[in-house]
Amino acid sequence: MHAFPLGGSVIGVCYGMVGDNLPSPVEVIAMYKSFHIGHMRLYEPNPSAFEALRKSGIEVLVGVSNGDIQQLANSYRAAKYWVRKYIRPYWPDVHFRYIAVGNEVIPGYYAQYVLPAMQNLHNALSVGGLWHHIKVSTSVATSVMGISYPPSAGAFSIDTVNYMVPITRYLLSIGAPLLANVYPYFSYIEDPRDISLDYALFTSRNVVVRDGSLAYFNLFDSIVDALHASLEKAGAAKVQVVVSETGWPSAGNGQVASTWNARVYNSYLIRHVLSSGGTPMRPGKPIETYLFAMFNENRKGGAAVEQHWGLFYPNKRPVYPITFSNIVLLDSQII
Repeated sequence: MHAFPLGGSVIGVCYGMVGDNLPSPVEVIAMYKSFHIGHMRLYEPNPSAFEALRKSGIEVLVGVSNGDIQQLANSYRAAKYWVRKYIRPYWPDVHFRYIAVGNEVIPGYYAQYVLPAMQNLHNALSVGGLWHHIKVSTSVATSVMGISYPPSAGAFSIDTVNYMVPITRYLLSIGAPLLANVYPYFSYIEDPRDISLDYALFTSRNVVVRDGSLAYFNLFDSIVDALHASLEKAGAAKVQVVVSETGWPSAGNGQVASTWNARVYNSYLIRHVLSSGGTPMRPGKPIETYLFAMFNENRKGGAAVEQHWGLFYPNKRPVYPITFSNIVLLDSQII
């Protein structure tokens, strides 16, 4: 198997572990290095992965387990202990980029604890000035928006605005981005009458949505710009959006979730992100993006598609060829 350059500057891949017979962390980090994947998302601290990441040059987005958020919010001492246990023993050999306090917990029970947990962790990183290097944020679903169409009308929902406004203003104050999981796939399957598959897959050759002077050819840009508009209305227009998950399933939902569509979406996404063209609302500003996910994960619950988001099978074979420039990743060759 040969490598293709994913472009470590703005492209990452999520390393989920909810599967059987996955390669060891040492093997996985070797795969990231071989394929020139410069960023990794981990959903919770994993000492074995951290050890394998030492001196790899891979930048890491590490999550706080949802179940730990309340304790970290209620106790600065707990936050200091978390940083002392999971960050300081590995830094700077492991280049932590972001800490995500929870994944898609707004709205919900843990939402009230996200901001104080972020504040405690940020302050716990003050010793040695780590807060200049490691930014604390949270990863949200795009359902935090009550309005997302047209993009310029984007606004946080009634259920989330009381959490999102103070969180985003805090992100602005500490120079951290908002992490968001952006899935045109789910938007399409929820409304296939009004959303075309071409628009969701980056394959439309014509403008699909006009929003004033802005022209949208793909749904990904539209969703990201709706988040930009939501941030602006929250008084945090300068907060960057980092796409902490995006992808397309290769099986589990008829013809929509197919290896062909997954290959098309991820290939065009990579090309779009690496172009550094940004979005219509933020042209010329690269969109840091994490593909979901490195492997198919057979122990994930929910709908059948949940087990089929990987670029690779657990045996490290590619699920489908994926193109970047003139290079194609296949089982044994580059063409």
